[in-house]
Amino acid sequence: MLTFNRGASGVSYKYARTLDAEAQVHEIHWGETDPQVVANIMNAHFSDCDMVMSKDGFWLPKLFVSDMDSTMIGQECIDELADFAGLKAQISEITERAMQGELDFTSALNERVALLKGLDEGAIQRCLDECITPTPGAEVLTRTLKAKGCRTVLVTGGFHHFADRVAEWLGFDRVVGNRLGVADGKLTGKLDGPISDASTKLAVLQEEAARLGARAYPVATGDGANDIPMIEAATYGFAYRAKPKARAAANGRIDHGDLTNILSLLGIPRKDWVEG
Repeated sequence: MLTFNRGASGVSYKYARTLDAEAQVHEIHWGETDPQVVANIMNAHFSDCDMVMSKDGFWLPKLFVSDMDSTMIGQECIDELADFAGLKAQISEITERAMQGELDFTSALNERVALLKGLDEGAIQRCLDECITPTPGAEVLTRTLKAKGCRTVLVTGGFHHFADRVAEWLGFDRVVGNRLGVADGKLTGKLDGPISDASTKLAVLQEEAARLGARAYPVATGDGANDIPMIEAATYGFAYRAKPKARAAANGRIDHGDLTNILSLLGIPRKDWVEG
């Protein structure tokens, strides 16, 4: 893994050092090298490394904002729920295209929710019990950051029916998401309330960071196109096993290890990690 500082022309790096031999975390300081040149070098020669880049050094974050589906959990909740309606293949295709940035998120969400009209509400609990699992390292990441005084927020284009439970599992302080409409024990095929989308994720990060002040140094994680504004606005924006557009927008990436690699890259030693 690589943690590196960037500057702004030249080509050679200023110095390199090992931060954590056990975790194989190394820091490279590139002096005044142009950021795009650095990015090109890293992509060409260190593509097998998880990494994060910063122009101003590394600071302990006071805010952690994360996507849920395929980031804090290993599944897309709406796809798994669709399986109970026999529609997983159809809905998964729409989900994938939305995550790639090929479809408008709001339209794609409304289309998928409409297809679930009439599904028994009890399928949500069954889906939670049988299908939804945290991503490796998610709980250690969240609880360690909390122990370091970091406020943790789960903000999703998915649904509170799932996100509220996931937040309990992982230790998030706040949850923002969409609400599935339910009437007479069945899904209505509509959302109840305003839509949580890319602009919501960005607004939540900005709101929480403003409350914490100039030294919030927010961390954000996500994997899809609707995470891009949030990732770009964060001090440390991590693309977790992400779609190409999200990966290109991030200054950090986790492609190989689990989510605890974020802790290592931010310089938080393993002895300080909070295990489940």
